[in-house]
Amino acid sequence: MNSQRPLVSIVITTYNGEQFLREQLNSVIAQTYQPLEIIVVDDGSTDNTLNILNGYATNHENFTVIQNEQNLGYVKNFEKGFSLATGDYIAPCDQDDIWLTTKIEVLVNHIQDHAIVYCNSEFIDGSGKTLYQKMSDTKTLTHFDNPLMYLEPGISALGHAMLIKKEVVFAAMPFPTVLSHDNWLGFVATLTGSVEFVDLVLVQYRRHETNLTNALHKKDRKKNIQKKTRRERLENAQQRLAVMYEKCPDGLPEKKVIGQFYSYHESASFRNNFLRMYLFFQHRDKILRHKKYRYPKLKRCLHSIKLFFKTI
Repeated sequence: MNSQRPLVSIVITTYNGEQFLREQLNSVIAQTYQPLEIIVVDDGSTDNTLNILNGYATNHENFTVIQNEQNLGYVKNFEKGFSLATGDYIAPCDQDDIWLTTKIEVLVNHIQDHAIVYCNSEFIDGSGKTLYQKMSDTKTLTHFDNPLMYLEPGISALGHAMLIKKEVVFAAMPFPTVLSHDNWLGFVATLTGSVEFVDLVLVQYRRHETNLTNALHKKDRKKNIQKKTRRERLENAQQRLAVMYEKCPDGLPEKKVIGQFYSYHESASFRNNFLRMYLFFQHRDKILRHKKYRYPKLKRCLHSIKLFFKTI
């Protein structure tokens, strides 16, 4: 029966993750869905991570461990793991979360014609205790079907919750390092398809001081952004918009909008600031779809006005 079901590739990236790694690996091994292949790419760990991985590989024939000769970084490490996957579907996996055993089963049953499907998550602390908060409490988890919905960083469809069709992953390669891998995958998916949300908690998302992507560290991200000069922020936005514009098919209307945003980030002139603000206002409902606002109409208008002084 299993041989008739689509193969799912779970791609795990690791880097000095010995503290929480066994809990995550056990939850992956215990998935109710079969068949699975598990590919782990270690990015040059110096702790006990590799020994832990090799132990699992010895005991599970569908478990493969790859060690990078040099550190690739988070995004490119995931890209390497994806390139090795042979499954019909690919599920990214971080080193420090815990998956419910039915996660892959549920997502496979819901993906249908969508390019990507993703689930809700529950936040836990370093000891595995619940923080009594879900991802849907901090972000609007929704259906994404337009590339403009990915213009602002920090989208709510995160990699640890995703199941992705193989053709989407390979269409997204090579991955640009100016965007997170999950934002890039979601953007590429909306060029020809959609990203569907399943409102079920299927992941325990661990919040701790050393994890590479923390959905709750908003203040830290804002501080890092504020440290950059206006010129640096404009250049960073232009780099993101440039790769999006290049990837967007010529016949797609959104390509023109992305190109306009790119040109309005060339400088902080009064004209560019105004045009950037006005363009954002026109498309605010799509761009800010993932934001969790108490008064969405008012907040989206206020956010648009801020674009006179800031970047996307």
